[in-house]
Amino acid sequence: MGRVILIIAGTISLGLGILGMFVPLLPTVPFLLLTASCYMKSSDKLYDRLISHRILGKIITDYRENKTIPLKIKISSLTLLWLSIIISAFVFVDLIWVRILLFVIAAGVTAHILSYKSGK
Repeated sequence: MGRVILIIAGTISLGLGILGMFVPLLPTVPFLLLTASCYMKSSDKLYDRLISHRILGKIITDYRENKTIPLKIKISSLTLLWLSIIISAFVFVDLIWVRILLFVIAAGVTAHILSYKSGK
């Protein structure tokens, strides 16, 4: 039963990690690391498929071995982050304090992403 729960949790985490590649405030790398951990403890087959994936596997191994995030992912994440924050702040939000909060959150996420070394 524990194995099944780990596979389900890993699969949900994988979905969130992939979604995080396109949704700016949803992190990608932590969800992929959680997926790898769940799969490693529950299914060698799923873990091997994840690690051998040409995009997702590289993100996981780069982070685990070198604590790096690929430059392309950094650029796309920050671009999507700031585009969505700017659009949200000026199209959907009327309250100035909420706009300020959105920009403070975006600045914090930007600082966090930039704190990691860039991989190839």
